[in-house]
Amino acid sequence: MGSNQSWVTEFTLVGFQLHAEMEVLLFWIFSLFYIFSLLANGMILGLICLDSRLHTPMYFFLSHLAVIDISYASNNVPKMLANLVNQKRTISFVSCIMQTFLYLGFAATECLILVAMSYDRFVAICHPLQYTVIMSWRLCLVLAVTSWSCGFILALVHAILLLRLPFCGPREVNHLFCEILSVLKLACADTWINQLVILAACMFVLVGPLSLMLISYVCILWAILKIQSGEGRRKAFSTCSSHLCVVGLFFGIAMVVYMVPDSKQREEQEKILSLFHSLFNPMLNPLIYSLRNAQVKASLHRALKKRSM
Repeated sequence: MGSNQSWVTEFTLVGFQLHAEMEVLLFWIFSLFYIFSLLANGMILGLICLDSRLHTPMYFFLSHLAVIDISYASNNVPKMLANLVNQKRTISFVSCIMQTFLYLGFAATECLILVAMSYDRFVAICHPLQYTVIMSWRLCLVLAVTSWSCGFILALVHAILLLRLPFCGPREVNHLFCEILSVLKLACADTWINQLVILAACMFVLVGPLSLMLISYVCILWAILKIQSGEGRRKAFSTCSSHLCVVGLFFGIAMVVYMVPDSKQREEQEKILSLFHSLFNPMLNPLIYSLRNAQVKASLHRALKKRSM
């Protein structure tokens, strides 16, 4: 295959293909959601940095989750918003590959950070007397660095395998952004290696972590039921239910998109699910953690009280 056939300069992002009026309406709605997501995650990050009472392993990992959500949304949403009000929905080849790389990197890192958060809750509830010894700042740092490193090394492998493929046919990516499965459909060569690596990655960052989290939460539930204090049980359930909401939303959608066999009918559904991942999930995470967490609400109340004085 000649080089003039194997290299493309740009792709076209198909998007939702709606009426112009509906796309303008979605632009304003999604813009509000995106701004709220940035502000809410920024607020969580600010509270954790400024309030010494929140300088604990749990909030250390929550701060990483906030950074990931801000970055994750900012990687996909601005281009999607621009395409809603622009008829020319092109994205350069390099930008497309970079968007895919960052999307996969942040997604994989979030999976692993959520595992670290579940381990933190497991130690806090099942081994409370050894908590400060086990969850040392050194271990927290190791878990965070490992999560980021593994997430982006995995994304780099996907990007390298994507770059080796020739693209010489249709250039329309039937998605809201450069999602890897949609980009692979445009390749003019066999993508079995890419598909195999995606499956292996799903086992590593989805199935494996989810299994570990389910085991840890069975142990946590058992430990909670043995707590004598009603207030202690309520506090433990509140903290863990917040984490379970995030885990259920994130892992559930990711497994549907990447582990359920593909079909033509599912393409539009996958766009909506990916939109949830990119836009709604980063917005919901701070809501879940702030509305259901007394410490975060108390920290916000103290910050507002200081500002009014």
